Amino acid sequence: MSTFLTAQSLTLNYTSTALFNELTFTINRGDKIGLIGHNGCGKSSLLKLLDGQFEPSSGLIAKANHCLMRYVEQHIPSALHDQSVLSALAESLPDDEVWRAELLLGELGFNEDEWQMPVANCSGGQQMRLLLARAIIHQPDLLLLDEPSNHLDLPSLMWLEQFLSGWKGSFVLVSHDQTLLDRVTNTTWVMRDQALHHFSLPCSQARLALSEKDQQDKQRHLSEQKEIDRIEKSAKRLATWGKVYDNEDLARKAKTMFARKERLEEEQTELTDGTPWALELKGDALPANRLLEVTPFSVTPPQSDHYLFEMVEKRVKSGDRIAVLGSNGCGKSTLLNLLHHSYQAQLEEEMTGALSPAITFHDRCRLGYYDQSLNQLNDHDTIHDALLNFAAISEEYAKRALISAGFEYARHGQTVSCLSGGERARLLFVGLTLARYHLLFLDEPTNHLDMEGKEELIETLNQFEGAALLVSHDRSLIEQSCNRFWFIQDGELTEYLSPDEVYQQIAEHSLAQNEPAKQLNRAKVGQASSAMTDANEEQLLERLLTLETLLEEDLQRKPKHQKPNLQEQWQEEISLITQQL
Repeated sequence: MSTFLTAQSLTLNYTSTALFNELTFTINRGDKIGLIGHNGCGKSSLLKLLDGQFEPSSGLIAKANHCLMRYVEQHIPSALHDQSVLSALAESLPDDEVWRAELLLGELGFNEDEWQMPVANCSGGQQMRLLLARAIIHQPDLLLLDEPSNHLDLPSLMWLEQFLSGWKGSFVLVSHDQTLLDRVTNTTWVMRDQALHHFSLPCSQARLALSEKDQQDKQRHLSEQKEIDRIEKSAKRLATWGKVYDNEDLARKAKTMFARKERLEEEQTELTDGTPWALELKGDALPANRLLEVTPFSVTPPQSDHYLFEMVEKRVKSGDRIAVLGSNGCGKSTLLNLLHHSYQAQLEEEMTGALSPAITFHDRCRLGYYDQSLNQLNDHDTIHDALLNFAAISEEYAKRALISAGFEYARHGQTVSCLSGGERARLLFVGLTLARYHLLFLDEPTNHLDMEGKEELIETLNQFEGAALLVSHDRSLIEQSCNRFWFIQDGELTEYLSPDEVYQQIAEHSLAQNEPAKQLNRAKVGQASSAMTDANEEQLLERLLTLETLLEEDLQRKPKHQKPNLQEQWQEEISLITQQL
């Protein structure tokens, strides 16, 4: 087995407390590693250490000379925003190999008319593909991927899964998407309590194995604690007797037992710190046939004439948990926003808007809204006051709710503006629970949640007594907590009975979109060779030699590192040049 990278006793300190401590691991050929852990535990920092962007506080990293490694960051570098897609990809290639960038863009789903598009205009999915392309254009052995699934729509997520499943090299993938990790990894590293736990298992199996280890550790810790308590009790008794009877032998034995007790405490099985809070959502059911009724209307963004899709007649009642699905930009969040504005207008009896006749809420329905921008929280409010805006609760109840959500009492006077994205999300979930709404709109609620937070959201939604509309691309959340599925595609909203039907529609649509790009690639190979008919024989022979060298070098690689698509294109071009000669 070929070793790509070895790390010994890695420690990283930002403050007096280590982010992680004494990590030791090896990455070998064929390893497809999922790196998981709570937000802020140090996953991204570890990748940057391996890439050389950070220096460890202590420890060593050794990379094999034969290993070519590339880091895939979370965001497009700002220096690339004004460049075209093609130039951003081809900037590290010599001029006579730009064709490699063109072929790769075609393989990754970019149409030729998108090659000259400014990088700043790329969608989230296109930016992720471009970041991947900039790494794999160099045919690396090892990829370091820092949350590539963040903010991707469902079609892009499914494409990423397909890409990583077919990747022949090794990778370390930081992600909170358990479905993605289960399908593309064979090894899991769990970063927790400043340490790294290794499992030769995909994500869900590794987490189950870690949970079983935690239970065993808990039982072992309990048994050890009983022995420590027994020894301490005996030592105290001997020490008392030694003092009462002035018996040095008893006092000496007591001292020995106290030393043994201290040694056992030092060696005692350590328990995980666990998570600082548990996500919870509570609501009330409204006994009515409908909480919300919608008749057909055209969905357009506010203050815009840009048509997105046609909303069809729908009803929502208590117990409904509806997933609103579709590509980025199709109108999912716009729909929730329009419905929310209509609800506010109904409360204020301002029924003059164009949407009012098409959208009707039950007159006793209480609606809560989780906007992905977290704008329901006022930056200038204190954490304590922000919670009081949701429900009429006592000062003491608000204090207990904040402490149970992981906000220690000393922080209650801080302003909301001081909170991280994850903390703002946590505070908003607490407020939504205290208000006990009948209907919730949740727009990308998992954006700031780690894997445990997502699981808690799934569980609490399944127990939610009201109704919920969710805009999300998280397949675990969609599959395990929703019972209705609204899918927006090509300007239409269609309801499906299962998420599998939606996935099938996405796959068929993606296949139809990619076929023209594939035909274009085949045509470009033919055009490149046809253009050579005007070149002299020496140029043709030079090109033929280059192609044969590329093909031979690739065939000499291990099968998992070969590029079958490029081999096929090279062979086609070799055949055409041979005919011309």
